[in-house]
Amino acid sequence: MRPRLFFSPVQHLGFAWFAMVMGWCGLSLAWLRAEFLWGEVAVQVSAILGVVAACILIALMLATVARLWWFPEAVRADFKHPVRHVFVAAMPASWVLVASVGAAHGVGSWWADALWMLGSAGLMLVSGVVVLSWFRSDRRQDRFWLGMTPALFIPVVGNVLPALAGVGLGHPVWAAVQFGLAALLWPVAWGLMGWRIRRLGMWPQRLLPLTFITVAPPSVLALSGLNLDLPHWMVGGLWCVALLFLCGSAFVARGVFKQTFGMPFWGMSFPLAAFSALSLALSLDRVGAQAWALAGLLLVSALFLWLGMSTAVGIWQGRLLVPEPPGP
Repeated sequence: MRPRLFFSPVQHLGFAWFAMVMGWCGLSLAWLRAEFLWGEVAVQVSAILGVVAACILIALMLATVARLWWFPEAVRADFKHPVRHVFVAAMPASWVLVASVGAAHGVGSWWADALWMLGSAGLMLVSGVVVLSWFRSDRRQDRFWLGMTPALFIPVVGNVLPALAGVGLGHPVWAAVQFGLAALLWPVAWGLMGWRIRRLGMWPQRLLPLTFITVAPPSVLALSGLNLDLPHWMVGGLWCVALLFLCGSAFVARGVFKQTFGMPFWGMSFPLAAFSALSLALSLDRVGAQAWALAGLLLVSALFLWLGMSTAVGIWQGRLLVPEPPGP
């Protein structure tokens, strides 16, 4: 029992913590997009951020193994929870993104390819489980609709992530299939969330940061589309859609920062990094747009510093690895 007592904080480390890895990987890829302006400096910053993401992933995987061993009931509770179950997809998504960062920096070793394939298969599996749950659940009950938050995009539209590096790693067909699946399920997820808002209203105050996740699907669809040779007008259109969702999310920003810091705040990280990366990618031949894109990158980087420091302080003070408040 003594080791179980020692690891007791780990029982509260849910799969949502992997959003940190997704965020740091997204920021790493965004800085790499600034290479055309800042040269080797941007590449080095991107590499450092990638190492940070890999270290966090290793730490979280070790903690997850300990959680599975000592607190399997907590893991089962996550799978059964109407909201938390979708965050399971953040783990394979983080595998794909770490592999994508490695591939972007020319690390074409076997581990990057294996990690990418494992993450891609994991995303496909979790997406299938989530979609099947829609047919098995009783949609007349409020419990079903409680799970229809922007976090739903992680397993449903997360299938677009493999296309970020799939072509470079030699898996263009697989990447294209998952890209198509994500594009198909994106409007479906929006329809379910719209009905949830009509039925139950917005998600709880503490989940407001998840609103920014709506920026991620069009941003990553566009970034992946660049690798899959989508028409330029379509990529630009997706950027406009992402900007629209960013402006919509900005309306809840005041409510987000009025509350005490918690892990849902990391829901803002990857979407904003992805939008920054897309803005930089589309500003290559537009001098006027480059200044705005770089300003956005610096602003997002400052947000990451605040998120990182707030997380470290929260862990040190014992405010994060604690039971979640009651409610959905």
